[in-house]
Amino acid sequence: MAASPLHPPSPLARVRLEDVVPHDGAAAPAYAHAVGALDASLALRGAAVLEIPAADAAVVRCALESTRAFFRGRPAAYLYRAGRTLDDGELSPACMADAFRCLGKAARASLSAIARHLRLRTDVFNHLLDDAPLPVNEVSSSELLVAYSHEQLQSGQALMGCRRSSMPVVDRGFVTLVASDHPGIEVCDTNGHWYLADGGSGPSDLLLLTGRALSHVTAGLRPISQYRATNENRASLTFRLMPHANAILDCSPILAAGHCIRQIYQPVPASQFMDDSCAEVHVVSSHLEEPLESQGNFVSDPSLRSVLSDPLCGAFLEDAMVLQCGHSFGGLMLKKAIEMARCTICNREVDSTSLFPNLEL
Repeated sequence: MAASPLHPPSPLARVRLEDVVPHDGAAAPAYAHAVGALDASLALRGAAVLEIPAADAAVVRCALESTRAFFRGRPAAYLYRAGRTLDDGELSPACMADAFRCLGKAARASLSAIARHLRLRTDVFNHLLDDAPLPVNEVSSSELLVAYSHEQLQSGQALMGCRRSSMPVVDRGFVTLVASDHPGIEVCDTNGHWYLADGGSGPSDLLLLTGRALSHVTAGLRPISQYRATNENRASLTFRLMPHANAILDCSPILAAGHCIRQIYQPVPASQFMDDSCAEVHVVSSHLEEPLESQGNFVSDPSLRSVLSDPLCGAFLEDAMVLQCGHSFGGLMLKKAIEMARCTICNREVDSTSLFPNLEL
């Protein structure tokens, strides 16, 4: 699907899946470049684009075509989990198992690339995920939402009519991958601006977004993506890589890697974390008439203190300065960023002569 004046090219980094898949031996230059580009795009734009191989793209295209055929033009959605036995009389769109495997592989590779950029082992989060492949008689925690609608359904709650398509969405899992047959996903960047993220996407492109669970286990070093659907005539596959129910979400790998952790990021059982996130979603849903800016602040930040605190050490920002990349620091962390000549969040270069005060903070 070529970009057109109606759908301008996306400003996101485009990374080949093959370039971020973990491999034995020394890291190739293409791997290091792809990991850096992926992480920078997520940090600054809230999303990135993954280009999948032709064989996987064929599976995704088959799943999208079967979605349209399955729903026959009626607005509806189907939630697929690997390992779940269909109820009597229940039908499922075709290609779901293959699409689940393809998108799951891409999601895990993306998570490993994010871990590498944070100076962690690429498999550091694997113990929080379902075993791969799934053991017999076990149902996956991760999920694949298959939808066709005139008002895009975007989450499990949407299946029950609890949410509206224009409302900003924040996913609960680690990462989310979206494939669709028409552009229509807007993402909010770090400056609070909404932009069309999949305007230049083709059949081999997946939109990568980050969720609450990833933000928690990285102590906020990886922000939460906010997105919303705008196109009213599209089939889509939304894969969410979720922690398994017995996992404990904690930041010990981040601490061991030398990063500072704010006190709000305490170990929490995944089941409790998911329940708390659902509760917040319902609270936000009951305030749909509030300005979007108000909703965005509520779902993005756990407290006012986090907004006014240094993103790494947790101390209140005093005399905060804004770096070229848009991140703000004060006190010792500002001094550290200047000494390293790099932002300690997104790793972009810092020019000490270009700093300016963050008057809003």
